[in-house]
Amino acid sequence: MDGHFTGYASVFGVPDLGRDVVAAGAFSASLRQRGAGGVRMLWQHDPAEPIGRWLALAEDSRGLRVEGRLNLAVQRAREIDALMRAGGVDGLSIGFRTVQASPGRGGERHLKAVDLWEISLVTFPLQPGARVSAPLLSAEIRGLARRLAPLRPPGLRTAARA
Repeated sequence: MDGHFTGYASVFGVPDLGRDVVAAGAFSASLRQRGAGGVRMLWQHDPAEPIGRWLALAEDSRGLRVEGRLNLAVQRAREIDALMRAGGVDGLSIGFRTVQASPGRGGERHLKAVDLWEISLVTFPLQPGARVSAPLLSAEIRGLARRLAPLRPPGLRTAARA
């Protein structure tokens, strides 16, 4: 297990439990300026609990897609990795400064531009759709591939062996 995972830290056009609605493109300037390396990965928004790093952050048609790796040399990150694999933790939450927003008719706040500071793994995300996908089980997949390798018909070549 290498602590690698993907998910969505924010979903566009859907009100969160605090009545914020993030617009597509709201992260673009911040992502250009900071890049994935400039956004911290924390546990429960606690600046004293960094737990890994973001490998990729990008907006797509659904929201802010993330790819990260927990630092398994950190005890808390090992605990979170175990909880994620068991389905006990799967929430993501953004920490940001509002750059541009406008009020909505129903009392919601439409976020048009935000300065993204951090993304946390959390127990209870404010945006119900902000979730970790199943952790990438790269070590398990490599192990399965090694076990299946003897079953390959003779003469079959793969891209790795070609």
